[in-house]
Amino acid sequence: MNLKDYAREILEGESLNSKLLVIPKLENIFEGQNKKEYTCPLKPGRAGRISFSSKQMRFPKINSFIEAEKRSMALHFFANHELLAIEMMAAFILIYPDDDNTLKLKKGVLSSLKDEQKHLKLYIDRMKELSGVEFGDFPLSDFFWRQMKVLKDPAQFLSFMSMTIESANLDFALFYKNIFEEYGDSKTSKILEIVLNDEIKHVGLGYSWLKRWSGDQDTWDYYNSLLPDRLTPARAKGIIFNDDARRKAGIDEDFILRLKNFRSDFLVTNRKSWNKDHI
Repeated sequence: MNLKDYAREILEGESLNSKLLVIPKLENIFEGQNKKEYTCPLKPGRAGRISFSSKQMRFPKINSFIEAEKRSMALHFFANHELLAIEMMAAFILIYPDDDNTLKLKKGVLSSLKDEQKHLKLYIDRMKELSGVEFGDFPLSDFFWRQMKVLKDPAQFLSFMSMTIESANLDFALFYKNIFEEYGDSKTSKILEIVLNDEIKHVGLGYSWLKRWSGDQDTWDYYNSLLPDRLTPARAKGIIFNDDARRKAGIDEDFILRLKNFRSDFLVTNRKSWNKDHI
């Protein structure tokens, strides 16, 4: 098997085991690749308990985290986000052309995909340990995946995945790391610290490539021009704003400041206060 065979199995496979397929360390990971154009499926392969659901489920309020099951429910949300990222990164390897620049970038995306698999396993093991919750016990959303059809090139993909979804996770991971610690759940807090440190690398990957591709254009303006319709930089931040993580990712101070000060009607980033009674 070559890298694209592995990526296809991850994307099209219908079981959780296929999503967690271990990609071995390949010396020449793009050797023997099939250059045939790959058409992205409407949805990734999922069957049985990991299938997408049209049912909506509210994220548990923080003041309910005293209950282990509510903490497990939160981890279930996080786990599905990791699975969606795995599937989208596998799609990245398959659907975008293999030119010299993209091949180098795909190596970085492959590293990120492996991190997301690690995160998914950590969340699955922890929520089962906490309260016996299995992945798929709650409805699974396909929101992130629905953007794939409009991400026509690697720059658009990185603007959405690295610089928006994973950027927001720099904030959410730190916020919930502290919340779990506050509720005496140090084990889950440590998992979120692992996730946070990996996300710094992923955001750094996206930013470095967007900066390179932006040329003479302002990187902030270039990033905004690539976002899908109706999506704004408000989605790139969370409940708190983790300046330090963005600096560690290599993002310029001007970009950080403009993101921090960006305002829209996206509720998550606009609440005046965040405490246990309001979430």
